[in-house]
Amino acid sequence: MFGNQDRLTNYDPGEFREKIRLIKWLVLLAFFILISRLWYLQVVKGDNLRQRSENNRIRIHEIKPLRGLIMDTHGNILVDNQSSFDISIIPEAAKNIEDVMNTLARLCGWGPDAIFCENVSLKSGRPFVPVRIGRNIGRDKLAIVETNSMDLPGVVVDVVPVREYIHGETMAHILGYVGDISTSELGGDAYSGYRSDDIVGKYGIEKYLDGYLKGERGGEQTEVDAAGRRLNVLGKTKSVSGHNVLLTIDADLQKICWDAFDEKAGTVIVMDPHTGSVMALINKPSFEPNLFNRGISGERWKKLTTNPLCPLQNRAVSGQYPPGSTYKLLVAAAALEEGLIKENTKIFCDGTYRMGDRTFRCWKKGGHGTIDLHRAIVESCDVYFYNLGEMLGVDKMAEYAAKFGFGYTTGIALPGEKEGLIPTKEWKLKKYGEPWQKGETTSLSIGQGFVLVTPVQLLRAYCAIANGGILYKPRLIKRIETVNGQVVRDFPPEIERNLPVSKKHIDVLKYALWGAVNEPHGTGGILKREEKDVCGKTGTAQVISLQENESDDIPYRFRDHALLVCFVPYKDPVIAVLVVVEHGGHGGSVSAPIARRIVDGYFNLKRKE
Repeated sequence: MFGNQDRLTNYDPGEFREKIRLIKWLVLLAFFILISRLWYLQVVKGDNLRQRSENNRIRIHEIKPLRGLIMDTHGNILVDNQSSFDISIIPEAAKNIEDVMNTLARLCGWGPDAIFCENVSLKSGRPFVPVRIGRNIGRDKLAIVETNSMDLPGVVVDVVPVREYIHGETMAHILGYVGDISTSELGGDAYSGYRSDDIVGKYGIEKYLDGYLKGERGGEQTEVDAAGRRLNVLGKTKSVSGHNVLLTIDADLQKICWDAFDEKAGTVIVMDPHTGSVMALINKPSFEPNLFNRGISGERWKKLTTNPLCPLQNRAVSGQYPPGSTYKLLVAAAALEEGLIKENTKIFCDGTYRMGDRTFRCWKKGGHGTIDLHRAIVESCDVYFYNLGEMLGVDKMAEYAAKFGFGYTTGIALPGEKEGLIPTKEWKLKKYGEPWQKGETTSLSIGQGFVLVTPVQLLRAYCAIANGGILYKPRLIKRIETVNGQVVRDFPPEIERNLPVSKKHIDVLKYALWGAVNEPHGTGGILKREEKDVCGKTGTAQVISLQENESDDIPYRFRDHALLVCFVPYKDPVIAVLVVVEHGGHGGSVSAPIARRIVDGYFNLKRKE
């Protein structure tokens, strides 16, 4: 017993001391590493990790604003908003993105091209930022996604407002359409403050008034669970809807114009002569603006852009045409004001006019005989105006053309307006390096040759004749107001200038326009109504020069344009109408019947009010 005690008493643990010391250091090292890691995570990376943790629990959901409504002059809605549903995926919440997207495609019956990503890549390093993978999915697909949400972690559905163009192609060139903002637009001053996922106006009023229509986005802060399901709303900032816009357009009259114009291509504009207000404006062919709401397919876009009839072109403001005989009123006004003729000045027309070794012909082969200015306008005698053109000269005609509003944009509230072309001696020398020829003045005097005008320029010039000499800026917008009806901006009629023509001479021109419709042999006789209240002028704009013996059976693209401008009634006009039928032939036989239907339709509407 004592022997065992001695062994215990005299036991030396030295052989374990090194091992114990090593274990102590290892424990201390482990604690040091643990404490260092905790310090690094909580102090150095604390803010970042807290933010990531918060993002994993709290999400910020943008609320896109409703674009403002666009209404006609009576308050009827032309452009509204409707709900569309987009699918987005949050990469961090999805874990295995490829599996989630394959499951989504299988459930919805989508092919490999149906799912797409926009704006940012799924591997962009922003794992908590939703990435849109499908848009405008429809309510049937929405139900599938919501029902299978447990199998689609990270997939969220956003309600997105989209435009609804109630009248479709009938008003496409006025209202325009919207689309995703482009990279080039984001870099421009006009879109300062816009973001890469904004929807902006691309055409028409939608583009012209985008800053008023777009509204301000809001946001919602929500708490979600591990599966991404919303548990609670923590905070919300309401979006602000865009301003509403009232136009001067009358939707009922617009429909009348659309139905009346059954030709291949052309334009119709209806204007109030006393205010310059555009009451209707159509273009054919047109396009369906609702196709652009959530992205038009490449195939449809190609079909629109390669169509030889150019359905995207707003012919009313960007079409440039020789004015033909409608230009004779300007030449007559200039000759009267310059004292070169009086209203009873007579000129003999035998059907030809000789300028040097060249012979210019009147449209009437046998000629009109000896006629004064009134009959020359009524019967549209070319020879009479050939003489006036020689008296005036090209530069004097250009001077009056500018005062009538030709050769520069009118300022109408539509993008893409063209200036037209009013030639001068200086212009030709600069453009072609050649001097002006007298024969070119002869062609110019009847609206042929180099001269080009836009339909809106031509109509407002005739409106100035109709109202006694006031040239108005074309007015398309009536006012802009808030959703509560408070006026933000008003657009009253805007006078640009008075015509340099006396009231006496304007009355001479108006009476001649009345005669062109209501007197025997008038070129606008189809417009004659029982009330005998229409004043008008037809025009045939030559596309290519044809010899006298050439056949009328020529390709469509080489046929003459048919023009007509009229206003009603004679004494106190309330409506002015312009019709251009591209490659339609003669204004009196093609454009006049269209204008007649529009005038009758307008007064039928007024009787119903």
